[in-house]
Amino acid sequence: MQQFEQSMYKLILETSTNLPADVREAIQGAREQEDEGTRSALSLSTIADNILMAETNVSPICQDTGMPTFIVHCPVGANQIVMKKQILAAVARATKDSKLRPNSVDSLTGANSGDNLGPGTPVIHFEQWEQEEVEVKLILKGGGCENKNIQYSLPMELEGLGKAGRDLDGIRKCVMHSVYQAQGQGCSAGFIGVGIGGDRTTGYELAKHQLFRHADDTNPNAELRKLEEYVMEHANQLGIGTMGFGGQVSLLGCKVGVMNRLPASFFVSVAYNCWAFRRQGVLLDAQSGEIKQWVYRTGDSVPKPEVQEPVAASAVSGEPERREVVLQTPFSEEQIRSLRVGDVVIINGMMHTGRDALHHYLMDHDAPLDLNGAAIYHCGPVMSKDDNGEWHVRAAGPTTSIREEPYQGHIIKKFGIRAVIGKGGMGAKTLAALQEHGAVYLNAIGGAAQYYAKCFTKVEGVDYMEFGVPEAMWHLQTEGFAAIVTMDSHGNSLHAEVEKDSFAKLSQFKEPVFI
Repeated sequence: MQQFEQSMYKLILETSTNLPADVREAIQGAREQEDEGTRSALSLSTIADNILMAETNVSPICQDTGMPTFIVHCPVGANQIVMKKQILAAVARATKDSKLRPNSVDSLTGANSGDNLGPGTPVIHFEQWEQEEVEVKLILKGGGCENKNIQYSLPMELEGLGKAGRDLDGIRKCVMHSVYQAQGQGCSAGFIGVGIGGDRTTGYELAKHQLFRHADDTNPNAELRKLEEYVMEHANQLGIGTMGFGGQVSLLGCKVGVMNRLPASFFVSVAYNCWAFRRQGVLLDAQSGEIKQWVYRTGDSVPKPEVQEPVAASAVSGEPERREVVLQTPFSEEQIRSLRVGDVVIINGMMHTGRDALHHYLMDHDAPLDLNGAAIYHCGPVMSKDDNGEWHVRAAGPTTSIREEPYQGHIIKKFGIRAVIGKGGMGAKTLAALQEHGAVYLNAIGGAAQYYAKCFTKVEGVDYMEFGVPEAMWHLQTEGFAAIVTMDSHGNSLHAEVEKDSFAKLSQFKEPVFI
């Protein structure tokens, strides 16, 4: 199988940079359902733009290229040891070529391996089958949506929905709750795979396997098909919308599988995947390892959508009037306190990235430069270095901000930071700090890694490379970086409003449906 390693590299490249046709069609369908000019519609337009940019640039759609998970079906006699070695080599090569972000981190020390290899990374499952070809499927599921996976043990009480019993109606309540709890932190609108039964481990595995189904397939099990159809109709009545901004579409796909369980256990496991639903597969010649066929229709087979003006646009009925404000870093307190939820801010000047490791470090240490009036971007970019030793940003969308909630208020106060940029919003502690110290939270479009990468014109420097590329503090010259104010210095939070509204709507689904 002399072509196998190269075929795996091509599979990784295609999965990371080119969304398959069924996913693109689901996103286009969502665009058609949203009212033109709303925050969700404009976000979906930016997402569509980003998808095309990733395809054109052959660069990651989202900077978080996730945990590479391979499922390999092979005929009896295939050498799985050799195939595993060649998959590892392809992963390391794709990481070196900036098609994957180095994401493999030692769980005890935090050290980044730098090549996406290490104990448990990547994930590779082998299974024999009675066919002549080798099939390899790959999913790249980022940490933001992975953190919104959830598992329920029935019977139990669910907030807003009451008792969920060990029946189809109890399962229905779990699935509806799983969409509600994700809000915008999983880069909605998303896809969910649901696993009913099994044990705690196999239930999650079954749920993730559902994500490999085609978005437009039909469940052969009549009861599960009925459940999938119900969820797709009613989950989109929760009003969460794209990025949690509110809107008509909160879910793009729901696939449900079932397996037997122990009498004492009844698990419902949900694997949540963001809109950047990166999964692809190939059928290979078992002798040469050459690609014979792609499992999912490639994005090239979908007509290119018309890209509308991204992010900044006039307000529409049902949303407050929206302003567009252009600001240069560093920001003054007066500039920041003039902003309100719904404003679009266009940032020029210096921006600094900062994620989990940096926030933890800065709690007890000084910053390497003056951050008074600065903008901190919750981002772990994909970077590359040219022949002259200069760094370039290859992908740079926001990471989920709520992870920094234990630190953010203190960091704002300690260093005088005026703007925090991320996705999914933050909690009450950060909101209080924004109000007290005169700062603002700006929500960028999750997954739009190519759209934002073009805004960074120069890498001025980097600190704390010992944390690894994603966790290092990058200092970036920025031009035309657009994001929406979703938490202001006056105690207002769009995220809290959408969550409150969606909870009220969730409660409407309390009564039994499947009897």
